[in-house]
Amino acid sequence: MSTEERTIIVNELQVKVIRKKIKNLHLAVYPPDGWVRIAVPELIDDEAVRLAVISKFGWIKRKIKSFKDQPRQSARELISWESHYYLGRRYLLDIAYCKKRPSVEIKNKKTLVLHINENTGLEQRERLLIAWYRKEMKRVLPGIINKWEIKSDLQVKSYGIKRMKTKWGSCNPAHRRIWLNLELIKKPINCLEYTVVHEMVHFLERTHNNQFIAHMDRIMPQWRTFRDDLNRSFLTCENWKY
Repeated sequence: MSTEERTIIVNELQVKVIRKKIKNLHLAVYPPDGWVRIAVPELIDDEAVRLAVISKFGWIKRKIKSFKDQPRQSARELISWESHYYLGRRYLLDIAYCKKRPSVEIKNKKTLVLHINENTGLEQRERLLIAWYRKEMKRVLPGIINKWEIKSDLQVKSYGIKRMKTKWGSCNPAHRRIWLNLELIKKPINCLEYTVVHEMVHFLERTHNNQFIAHMDRIMPQWRTFRDDLNRSFLTCENWKY
């Protein structure tokens, strides 16, 4: 799909405009600081885009404020007694030096132990922890997907896990494929389940319209609570680039 990108200023707010072959406008605000993106049909001019943004200006400002107010972790140094999260619980990191193969384990329900060699640097420690998070997410996801396939009568043909900077999940409705942000393994399990259901419902409805909301209400009545839990959770410190 061919696209055209440019930036316009609306009431001193920078807005990234993407023109492509679509039928409707799609406005979104992204972390970490609330940058604004609007995808529009190719023939819509800048003035129409400005009017669309202005009509949603109150909502945009609230979203930007929510991102700026959201608690954030400082950069992780991966040293002992540092806080790390797994399925919504806080663990203290313990660096245990050994001569065996590096590994990660949870000990006493409160400590996350990195077994590493003494010469293991920050980058290697980070890779080890990310690999462990990925393995854990691959372990818990099949059961979650199966649970919600039964409840929704929808089928996920395939799924993937990757690090994302602007969204918790994405999907390809035509191929019944979903992608999930690796950061979700750090959140409470209901946040992971909410994101899975959210992407599955996009198999039925691509946009977040009233029909989408009705499907969410039917399949997961508590979804608003779970969404709010996710939105209130810590944002991981990242070197955000777009």
